[in-house]
Amino acid sequence: MKTDIQIAQEAIMEPIGQVAERIGIDIDDLELYGKYKAKLSDDCLRKLEQKEDGKLVLVTAINPTPAGEGKTTVSIGLSQALNQMGHKTVVTLREPSLGPCFGIKGGAAGGGYAQVVPMEDLNLHFTGDFHAITTANNLLAALLDNHLQQGNSLGIDPKQIVWKRCLDMNDRVLRNTIVGLGKKADGVTREDHFVITVASEIMAILCLARDLKDLKERLGKIVVAYTYTGEPVTAADLRAVGSMAALLKDAIKPNMVQTLEHTPALVHGGPFANIAHGCNSVRATRASLKMADIVVTEAGFGADLGAEKFFDIKCRMAGLAPDAVVIVATVRALKYNGRVPKDMLQEEDVEALSRGIVNLEKHIENVKKFGVPIVVTLNRFTSDTDAELEFVKRFCEDRDCEFALSEVWEKGGEGGKELAKTVLHTMETKESHFAPLYDLHIPLEEKINRISKEIYGASGVELSVKVKKQLKKLEDLGFGRLPICMAKTQYSLSDDANLLGKPEGFKIHVRDVYVNAGAGFVVVITGNIMTLPGLPKKPAAYGIDITDDGIITGLF
Repeated sequence: MKTDIQIAQEAIMEPIGQVAERIGIDIDDLELYGKYKAKLSDDCLRKLEQKEDGKLVLVTAINPTPAGEGKTTVSIGLSQALNQMGHKTVVTLREPSLGPCFGIKGGAAGGGYAQVVPMEDLNLHFTGDFHAITTANNLLAALLDNHLQQGNSLGIDPKQIVWKRCLDMNDRVLRNTIVGLGKKADGVTREDHFVITVASEIMAILCLARDLKDLKERLGKIVVAYTYTGEPVTAADLRAVGSMAALLKDAIKPNMVQTLEHTPALVHGGPFANIAHGCNSVRATRASLKMADIVVTEAGFGADLGAEKFFDIKCRMAGLAPDAVVIVATVRALKYNGRVPKDMLQEEDVEALSRGIVNLEKHIENVKKFGVPIVVTLNRFTSDTDAELEFVKRFCEDRDCEFALSEVWEKGGEGGKELAKTVLHTMETKESHFAPLYDLHIPLEEKINRISKEIYGASGVELSVKVKKQLKKLEDLGFGRLPICMAKTQYSLSDDANLLGKPEGFKIHVRDVYVNAGAGFVVVITGNIMTLPGLPKKPAAYGIDITDDGIITGLF
């Protein structure tokens, strides 16, 4: 079997204008980035507003394992299958971060014969959106430190600065830094921190903003620090909004590319779901709904993170209501949850499958809480046996979930037709009664408890005295009615990555909370989650190269 990058590089792409015309978008409404990439112009987005919305299908998954699940691959393959069957379909995804590309996870363009192309561009610099977000973030940091240097007329307490610098790379040594060392002219000496770009509040703002006006309003609300008297200082107070928005004027426009089968793909924004809200931009999703009869989108990591935030943050803010949810699993991943060693996953083991399938069971329970019809799909591997597949099928059907196999990695859209037919049947026969998990009027602590107990299955939540004071302060400042964005390990329903399956009797340990006032949610840091990852012992960067004639190799 060819590698993903070999398949992508051998693909014959259509000019992006031709792809756009297939869904009624004129080439004059595109801002071209070469032959195969484009941004949707503001004029294009305004024209689309008058059209009716199509159906929205969310693809989520069980908790990720080293065995692999393939959520993005299924999203792309499903969209290709639906298009093959005559349904005008668009897939909307997040942009990959450079950190994982050179780290351990690799890119996020799908795999096999269900990929978005040009794959190398998408996984590297693409249209420069992440660079614009990084620059806007660090401009605000520079203006903040300059304000301290130039007299600090706002009375900012250097010990209460909460705004962090960012970069789109896994560089652990920058998590905690000292800035302003040197001479007096080199700035005020203080402790500082970096986050990865996908964890920047500006990334979240870009993904949730409706338009440039909304973007500027949200940027202005960013809380960067507190004064000596405890009052919040915002980006608007630092007069940073206009310059940041100018840097983001192109980044806010959705990007259009294509799948291997020329299905239109809007790829825009890229917050991680373990440390941010994990969904592509509202602008891209809303535009896709106007372009297509069916939109397939995904939310990051497992349903405990990405799907919960998609429902409780993105859908709530954008007025979206999904018509169906696809939960992706693999037999191998379920057996891994049943404590089968990674090198033994190819062996038939229905008993281990029965132990590990409780992870899928919990995700089914969770999605049902939001009132949306569910389809479970198994990303099929050649080592899967008939007995194992039948066991999962019966398990899902016993829980009133439709079930379908997916073979899109090997067969592209053709391998997704069983899933596509099942999704269509589900939307035709089952009505969605979508509603968020919690009311915004309940206290912040109660929201944290609701998510921890109902979604994660925790017995309780441990809040330190410091965190309780932070929550009270946020409510006193008027942020109590915001939704919660939990920062938690993706590998477990708990905040301990080693607790696989469906753990019970555990508590969620909250070690920090802060407000992303511009994005419009309160971030809750749990366990040992990091907002700036590090590189593994053998980073993926070791295997990436470029030939003398400019061909990139080693990306996956």
